[in-house]
Amino acid sequence: MIYTIFKKELIDTLRDRRTLTMMLVIPLLVFPISLNIFTRISDSFESEAANKPIKIGMVGTAENYIQKELMRIPEGFGKKEIVFFKDTSSMQEKLKMDSIQLGVLVPVDVLQKMANFQPANITIYYNATDMGMQERAKMYMEIIENSAKVARLNQLKIDEKQVTPLEISYNNVATDKEMIGKLAGGILPYIFLAFGFIGCMYPAIDLFTGEKERGTIETLLTTPIARWKILIGKMSVVVLSGITAASFSLIGLFIAIEFIDLKENVVILDVIHSILSPSFIVMIYLLLVPLTVFFAGVMVPIAIHAKSFKEAQSIITPLNILLVLPAMVGFFPGIELNYTTACIPIVNIVLATKELIAGTLDFNMVVLSFLVMVVFAGIAVLISYKRFDREENVLA
Repeated sequence: MIYTIFKKELIDTLRDRRTLTMMLVIPLLVFPISLNIFTRISDSFESEAANKPIKIGMVGTAENYIQKELMRIPEGFGKKEIVFFKDTSSMQEKLKMDSIQLGVLVPVDVLQKMANFQPANITIYYNATDMGMQERAKMYMEIIENSAKVARLNQLKIDEKQVTPLEISYNNVATDKEMIGKLAGGILPYIFLAFGFIGCMYPAIDLFTGEKERGTIETLLTTPIARWKILIGKMSVVVLSGITAASFSLIGLFIAIEFIDLKENVVILDVIHSILSPSFIVMIYLLLVPLTVFFAGVMVPIAIHAKSFKEAQSIITPLNILLVLPAMVGFFPGIELNYTTACIPIVNIVLATKELIAGTLDFNMVVLSFLVMVVFAGIAVLISYKRFDREENVLA
């Protein structure tokens, strides 16, 4: 009987275009489209910021040392034009108006200090809201500084090795997989949570509140079927919808990664392929099933209590923020999966997935996280049954 109810409700759900759109189309397309647009825009802005012609304001004597060195920098590092100002205040005003993109204050004694082997103070002005200008200024000044260092060492007839007492080498013992898992591993569980919740929402509202509005719930309740069997059949469709939405979001993410040009990052692409292995998929679904049941168990009582589709939607939609908010923990560095965090619902799934991506997951922790979510999912289903078993809630 549970299967019969499940099949009947699934057919009704698949006939709803709105549910199909939220469950299949949006999760499948959102990542290929958004990542492609984001990558193109980001590359365009970075290329424009690195190569666009800029005006550099300068306070100091014309034909000074810094000006000459700036003009010696090849145009491959970006075209530039020098504009002189009498004082820094007028230069800063032009900088705020974006008439110039960088400002340089050159002291009058710069050549004298350099001749006396003393450091000369150069002040750089930039607008932090102008993307790429700070990096451009640092690049120019590093080129000038390195050239000045070489010239000074040659004047003093000193080999650079003589003034380099230490050569420091940094070796990263973390694998590429661990790096990606720790730095970007919070994205995947956030995707699962968000789309799993959305995938559950519309079927939950339609199969309970929707039936109350359509007046078909009474017909179903008059059949000689135990109330809990009806609930399990309906909730199974809600859970399946959530898992399907999360699955299609993962497929969409994989398609987006495959189609985005990562030729310059072959290592990253290889790591991503190694992460998306069959064992990884099995572990993900092992964690995803009780989480989705928990989501369904939270939504169903609301859908049962609500008197209209609009009321149920207005209550459940803000709940999305409350339940998905713990997924942000995955983006915070330093928070690890341990016996404390493994006992916190949703947070444990996020951190377990993050550790799973990095390949550093402790099996005991994943078992504990799974059991905790099973317990919370069971409690949520029990609350749903208590609400569904009360006539005043179902027939109100």
